[in-house]
Amino acid sequence: MLGLMQDWPLLCTKVIDHAAEHHGGREVVSRSVEGPIHRTTYRDVRRRSLRLAKRLQRDGVKRGARIATLAWNTWRHLECWYGILGAGAVYHTLNPRLFPDQIAWIMNDAEDEIVFADLTFLPILEAIAPRVSSLRRVVVLTDAAHLPLNTLDAVPYEEWLAEADEDFAWVPAEERDAAGMCYTSGTTGMPKGVVYSHRSNVLHSMIAVQPDAMNISARDRVMPVVPLFHANGWGIAFSCPMVGAAMIMPGPKMDGASIHELLTSERVSFSAAVPTVWMMLLQHLQATGGAVPDLKRVVIGGAACPRVVCEAFEKRYGVEVVHAWGMTELSPLGTLNVPTADWEGLDDEALYRLKEKQGRVPFGVEMKVTDDQGHDLPRDGRSFGRLKVRGPAVSSAYHKGAGAEAFEADGWFDTGDVAHIDASGTMQITDRAKDVIKSGGEWISTIELENLAVGHPDVTEAAVIGVPHPKWDERPLLVVVPREGASLTRQAMLDYLSGRVARWWMPDDVVFVEAIPHTATGKIQKMELRKSFADYRLPSADPVA
Repeated sequence: MLGLMQDWPLLCTKVIDHAAEHHGGREVVSRSVEGPIHRTTYRDVRRRSLRLAKRLQRDGVKRGARIATLAWNTWRHLECWYGILGAGAVYHTLNPRLFPDQIAWIMNDAEDEIVFADLTFLPILEAIAPRVSSLRRVVVLTDAAHLPLNTLDAVPYEEWLAEADEDFAWVPAEERDAAGMCYTSGTTGMPKGVVYSHRSNVLHSMIAVQPDAMNISARDRVMPVVPLFHANGWGIAFSCPMVGAAMIMPGPKMDGASIHELLTSERVSFSAAVPTVWMMLLQHLQATGGAVPDLKRVVIGGAACPRVVCEAFEKRYGVEVVHAWGMTELSPLGTLNVPTADWEGLDDEALYRLKEKQGRVPFGVEMKVTDDQGHDLPRDGRSFGRLKVRGPAVSSAYHKGAGAEAFEADGWFDTGDVAHIDASGTMQITDRAKDVIKSGGEWISTIELENLAVGHPDVTEAAVIGVPHPKWDERPLLVVVPREGASLTRQAMLDYLSGRVARWWMPDDVVFVEAIPHTATGKIQKMELRKSFADYRLPSADPVA
């Protein structure tokens, strides 16, 4: 017996249709690349997206074609997503922080036909466009007055868009059709393409807006500082219109002062970004004595959130911090550390130990930890293992079959992270599988050591890598970027860590550097650090020691 329910396909275009009809007057506010603040509404975003879809058809775009964007978070970028989807095509976000050669490789792998680019990134495209064989048009997200001379035969977005009207019906689609593409950062080999479907995007956004997830509603004014080109924009381009939350788009300015200006002038109640953004904002607030009176909640993900950031937001500024974990392959939400009834009555120390963890899965994500042989490990909060996930918004394969070893026959995706899960279902990442330090047969978490080190008031950033040791195989080396003007010493750092971590976890040495290398998505580039210290000899490796 089958259910007698309507077959209502889960399509991304239905999200903007809903927003225009039921939340049509809600604002989309952007800091434009040209400079001024721009204001529009969901109703007008839909109108212009219809025009964009019609104009793409005139350019010969067919169903399934990949259309790239190389752009900041603005209203125009949002229009591109929905217009591309409405033309039956696939939006493909390009990360401008990658090396130009990587961007060219990704565009060729995706076979992008058209690219929508902000003015900022014209030099990148001028350098690589001749190498992208599938590319046949460049549209610059500006008007004719601001379009500079270029070698691309590029057209200005506003004039290109004006050649079509909004008398258009979305191209019919199936909910399992490809909707978007985003490539992994490629820390282990070339980037790999993740392909989202209409169905996965809609389900992911329905998961994200739940109270025990991002908890976004029509009462919120949301600022997605996380770029749309980073891990599917954390799904916020769909979540906000879905519930009618206003969107405040920061454009190209993501320094502490600019973020603070928009938070206050636009009365932002919710925001989401990686830890480095919030550290810049906190430094600005502390330097200026500023406040964030309307900000109620922030979601911090993309990297482990240092305790000092969480405490500063909550204790100084009254802002609730939700620690999240996810991946491009998960659309990207995997877990969120939202308080439960069990947290009531906990003292500060116990509370912040919990907040440092990555949290629990929402409905729609399954998770487990296994050993290297694939055997499930107990949920005891101690047993480290390989973190694996599955669900309706989790990748089943990469584009063109790359990285097939990450996908298991029974549907589980091996994230490459090492983690443990406790009896309450709360997960904590302890490392990437390739970064964990194996010392004397035991594992040492580099992430935990880094978070502790960053808690020192004279530390700007810290990283931990394993260095070969004749007795223990590997021992931890702590790499520190000291605060400007600070006179931090090796012994002071070791004294600070002493008593905060098991003795056998203590770094064998501390080195100070001016900067730590990062990937294009802001994560510490351990591979480069290991190359830099490939010949480093720990004091404890000396036979005399």
